[in-house]
Amino acid sequence: MLKQSDILQTLDMIDHQHLDVRTITMGISLRDCANPDINVCAQNIYDKICRKAENLVAVGCSIESEYGIPIVNKRISVTPISMIAESCTSADYAVIARALDAAAKACGVNFIGGYSALVHKGFTIGDERLIASIPEALSTTDLVCSSVNVATTKAGINMDAVARMGRVIKETARLTADADGLGCAKLVVFANAVEDNPFMAGAFHGIGEPECVINVGVSGPGVVHNALKAVHNQPFDVVAETIKRTAFRVTRMGQLVAQVASERLNVPFGVVDLSLAPTPAIGDSVARILEEMGLEVCGTHGTTAALALLNDAVKKGGIMASSHVGGLSGAFIPVSEDEGMIAAAERGTLTLDKLEAMTCVCSVGLDMIAVPGDTSAETISAIIADEAAIGMVNSKTTAVRLIPAPGKTVGDQVEFGGLLGSAPVIPVHPESAAEFIARGGRIPAPMQSLKN
Repeated sequence: MLKQSDILQTLDMIDHQHLDVRTITMGISLRDCANPDINVCAQNIYDKICRKAENLVAVGCSIESEYGIPIVNKRISVTPISMIAESCTSADYAVIARALDAAAKACGVNFIGGYSALVHKGFTIGDERLIASIPEALSTTDLVCSSVNVATTKAGINMDAVARMGRVIKETARLTADADGLGCAKLVVFANAVEDNPFMAGAFHGIGEPECVINVGVSGPGVVHNALKAVHNQPFDVVAETIKRTAFRVTRMGQLVAQVASERLNVPFGVVDLSLAPTPAIGDSVARILEEMGLEVCGTHGTTAALALLNDAVKKGGIMASSHVGGLSGAFIPVSEDEGMIAAAERGTLTLDKLEAMTCVCSVGLDMIAVPGDTSAETISAIIADEAAIGMVNSKTTAVRLIPAPGKTVGDQVEFGGLLGSAPVIPVHPESAAEFIARGGRIPAPMQSLKN
């Protein structure tokens, strides 16, 4: 039974420590929408999304009002579109992207994810067409998010896909140059992508998921930061226990929202994703949590160890609070979306190399990082390959969301607004990896893939 002190503490976390439900995401299967005529397929997709998600925003708002819990985003994820559109005779998949965008707007959601392809072992015709259409799709829509999975621990790394995604990111940046390459902020390249992730831009409704499902993403960097102030200078085992207890309370709140939303929408509850997803707001930063542990600036020596502790403790606390913790669950380090990360990057302490090291122990990877606009496609591909290797060898999800900001150079600023925030453009290594990327083929799966 909840004690009065628990209720009051949760209310204080909401009112003063930026605790929120970051997203309610409805996953929708589109497998029954396939049709050889791409316009019929697009209409089927639009109709089904509008039918399934017509009450999603209203239910989210009613839960906010009744329980006093902020629900920042309402989102939709769908079956990877490469699988659905492959039935179409037309290769103009951007038609479907625009149908997704229209459906998202009709439902009133913030984003829709699933303009995606899974190519870790190779390409189908649908995969080829979808990847080729990503720049147009993201530059002609507002709410559509795209992802491509190029590696898994079981399959290795598809280096042909890695090379292609470098070019896709560059073209997407060019087509959205008037908005600092905003299209790239809606595009993620994954290794070991998960099927039940409620967070954008990487959400899609996996093929092992049910017809329709509700996944909830809970966030609370400010809550964890505040809790650690009470154990200042205490040993790290005390720090870990404090984070675990805090994560437990936060996950409980997410479980409540998920169950209520599931009942009201008559849709099965999937998972609670307890990910510390920061925002540009002061007091809502993962970087400030790490600094509270004793680092002068995020990015200095010791940062990776601090992040490892944080990520592990968050997962342990969350999994004790709910039997259905999933998604990514841990700590995100998106540079443009975290005011502490932004400050560290501006200071020069937080570099691309240090961020790469941190991705070995965080929930995802190189996220929302602005690099010079003249960064080559091959260099972007090499960064993706490095990150995919970390995910493959460590059997974890990693990802890259880079923005080669058109016309910008090191020290310039990119501005996206809202939760996407802003970021300084940081340097990449000037030496070329073009010959490495040109080899193509597949990097074989590691020994730890042989677990059967």
